[in-house]
Amino acid sequence: MNMAHCFTPKVACFPGCALCRLRSLHHVIGIVLLSSLWALTGCGGSSSKTVTTPPVTLAITTTSLPNGQVGTAYSATLVATGGATPYIWTLTSGTLPTGLALNASTGAIAGTPTATANATALTFTVTDSGNPVQTKSVNRSLTISATTLAITTTSLPNGQVGTAYSATLGASGGTMPYNWSLTSGTLPTGMSLNASTGAISGTPTATADASALTLKVTDSSTPVQTQTLSAALNISPSSITVSVSPTQAGVAITQTMSITATTNDYAGVNWSASGSGCSGSACGTFSAANSSTGIEVKYTAPGTAGIYTVTATSATKGTVTATASIAVTDLAGVTTYHNNLSRNGANTQEYLLSTSNVNSSTFGKLFSCTVDEAIYAQPLWVPNLMIGSVKRNVVFVATQNDSLYAFDADNNSTPCTSLWHANLLDPAHGGLSGEQSVQSSGPDRLVGSGNGDIAPEVGVTGTPVIDLTTDTLYVVSKSAIISGSTFYQRIHAIDLTTGSEKFSGPTTIAATFPGTGDGGLETTFLPRQQNQRPGLALVNGVVYIAWASHEDTTPYYGWIIGYSASNLAQAYVFNVTPNSGSGGIWMSGGAPAADSSGNLYVITANGDFDVTNPSAPNNDYGDSFLELSGSLDVLQYFTPTDQLSDNQNDDDFGSGGAAVLVDLPANGANPTHLVVGGGKDSALYLLNRDSMGGLGDSNAWQKLSLPGSGIFATGAFWNSNFYLTPRNGHLLGFSLSPTTATFTALPNTSSEQFGFPGSTPSVSSTPNYTNGIVWTLDNSNYCTPQSIGCSAAILHAYDATNLSTELWNSAQGSGNTGGNAVKFAIPTVANGKVYVGTRGNNAGGADSSTSIPGELDVYGLLP
Repeated sequence: MNMAHCFTPKVACFPGCALCRLRSLHHVIGIVLLSSLWALTGCGGSSSKTVTTPPVTLAITTTSLPNGQVGTAYSATLVATGGATPYIWTLTSGTLPTGLALNASTGAIAGTPTATANATALTFTVTDSGNPVQTKSVNRSLTISATTLAITTTSLPNGQVGTAYSATLGASGGTMPYNWSLTSGTLPTGMSLNASTGAISGTPTATADASALTLKVTDSSTPVQTQTLSAALNISPSSITVSVSPTQAGVAITQTMSITATTNDYAGVNWSASGSGCSGSACGTFSAANSSTGIEVKYTAPGTAGIYTVTATSATKGTVTATASIAVTDLAGVTTYHNNLSRNGANTQEYLLSTSNVNSSTFGKLFSCTVDEAIYAQPLWVPNLMIGSVKRNVVFVATQNDSLYAFDADNNSTPCTSLWHANLLDPAHGGLSGEQSVQSSGPDRLVGSGNGDIAPEVGVTGTPVIDLTTDTLYVVSKSAIISGSTFYQRIHAIDLTTGSEKFSGPTTIAATFPGTGDGGLETTFLPRQQNQRPGLALVNGVVYIAWASHEDTTPYYGWIIGYSASNLAQAYVFNVTPNSGSGGIWMSGGAPAADSSGNLYVITANGDFDVTNPSAPNNDYGDSFLELSGSLDVLQYFTPTDQLSDNQNDDDFGSGGAAVLVDLPANGANPTHLVVGGGKDSALYLLNRDSMGGLGDSNAWQKLSLPGSGIFATGAFWNSNFYLTPRNGHLLGFSLSPTTATFTALPNTSSEQFGFPGSTPSVSSTPNYTNGIVWTLDNSNYCTPQSIGCSAAILHAYDATNLSTELWNSAQGSGNTGGNAVKFAIPTVANGKVYVGTRGNNAGGADSSTSIPGELDVYGLLP
């Protein structure tokens, strides 16, 4: 007997079986008891019957369908329970939105709807696989909304009076068709809006300066969507003009300048830059100028020198443009006398000034900077210097009142505002109580013989020198405490950005050198007697300073002293004539020249020459051309045949400066390394730097006798040409032949004649020697007692290829007159401007005698 039958739902008991009724009991007594009961009640036998329970009822559990959006992939799955799987799904009422489909096997509704549906009524039926079959239906709604309506037009094109205008507004999303309307503002006369297409068209008959419009689009969806656009519509005059200012300008590489466009195009202009070998931002970049003056932008020059064209193009009419020519220079600076250590006076990185734009119509005086005393030293120029958190070009000026000034070299007015001003005699710069500049003229004169050669005071005379690697300016001051007749000369190391002392400076200048000139065995540097006239030279980390006398007042010597640039410690000392005295180094303000090996070249004046004597003392080099080592040892020399006559008649060989010329290619026995200089007797000597020759004119490679009455200048050398203006002579030019290594006079000279002291010229051009201009000053009326008169310095510009062609001078036109002249002053040419130091309206008297005791005049292209 199988007792499990009585406990299995599918087993039925025989009629009258009491045991089967016990199945509803919650507790089974036990298998043994049940077995006994089975026997007693008669359950058992071999017959059985299967009982089938009803299936679980089929049901749909999906309560709702998620909403969808036109154009966005849709997915939802209907779910059922109960019945017998698999199920079959059908849509028995309603229609799915276009793009959607029902999967009969899975119940998935999927696809990308292409049309909207607003709570569309749908009836879904599911059928199972049972026997008998069950079905179930459910009503659900589906909403497919339109995409968000958006206006795709961001701005309206500019138009022009009398020219057909057409622009079509664009929108996306929503439900088409759209309807366009103007809700704020008025379309310019002659124009209309098409509500159906969004087209704005017509021929405007009146201008509109940024007319503010509000445009609305409405779609056809339910619910309706709307969007608005605020736009400006510019309708410019029928004739559009554009101009820019400046039309020409010079900047240093990577420097930023302002350019302004003026236009009647209400839509403004678009800016672009172009140049040889560049495109796009490589030609320079633009940024907003934050200015309400015109349409101004900031143009930042590229890092490559050259000429770049900045173009302002009408935003409405692309064929209307205006351009500015921007000359970008990579000139590192004019940091020393006559431009460089060669003292050749050439700036071949000048891209702005040309022989075509330096004329009376386009070139002239821009502004003047008032200073506290006459400017004898050459102005120096440094680009891209950060002062006061602003990067700018800066010009540095030293005065005879022992002052230094830093001025913005480009953007200034008259009178200028200084970036900083340093008094080298105040306590912060080493000055002592009662110290002042040295009176050189009048009843209180303290130096010289009363000629007032430097007037009215002596302070800073020699041109400073700048070290760009440390942003340091080195300068020598001269001062006195009159009450004690105590005189000082000091070397200062000045921070270019602040005017403060550096390297524990200043250092008081004092020196001795073996020699019998003072009556003993040693000569002593006398700060009162020594005139620090020559420019300073910085060579291989040493600042070299040279001296002569004040009006030949003895005792004096030609001293050269070298100081360490890093700590102002004295490094080397040399006395030109330690036994005989004199031997001054004037060179009319010229600085010691240097070659690529660091050797120095100076020309001395006065004093004995005893070097050829067989016995000591034989180390006096009066009226000689010297080559010195960096440690100031005499390496070689040249002394003219008439040295004795020069000394006896005060015909200083060293009244002119030395210039090292460009190296020549080897050509037989010809020298390849040359240096040139001359003096009061008008003899110009071209010397072989590798063999200067010693005593005698026959040792010179070439000697030329110049017209005029003496050389008080340092010549300029450019493109194998040498330029010099002797006293009472014309600007002369000589061509250096690479074949013979000698000078040949150029056929043309200036028509103007320059009085005393002649002139030291400078030359500007591009790197390939185009647009060469010779710049020189007529300082003949320099206002001291020795001068023939007192009047303005006159700046001249000549075509470097034809000196008979004068391009311009400051006596032409109005407003170009500079300050009164200073003897030996030379111009500085940099970045499209020329800087000239003068004595302002002072005529040589005390500072307080006139309103402008000193003046820096700045010339350039007119606005």
